[in-house]
Amino acid sequence: MVKALMYFVVGTLISFFLRRFTGGQADFWVELYVASAFGIGWGLAYFVDHPEWPLHKKMGISLIGIVFLVAIGLIFFNFETAVPSIIKFSTVFVAYYMIASFRESKSLRY
Repeated sequence: MVKALMYFVVGTLISFFLRRFTGGQADFWVELYVASAFGIGWGLAYFVDHPEWPLHKKMGISLIGIVFLVAIGLIFFNFETAVPSIIKFSTVFVAYYMIASFRESKSLRY
């Protein structure tokens, strides 16, 4: 759990600073929200990376992450801000497992 939180924080910080220094200047809170989608995706992907867990449990936890992002996005921002964050979350989540699929253990954790 601690390592998953570390992945969340590091992923959020890296994404935030890359967006801040390479993209156009947007609202600070919007950039932080979109960057946190990257961090949440990376942290949750690491958290559910247990080969013994069934697929429905992994997908259920990732669905909770998506619902959380949508709820925060719709409460504090608009629909046009919430949707790209979900796409970013999903892309990072899938990329994690695509990279893991090249390993013999099918996990980046072990």
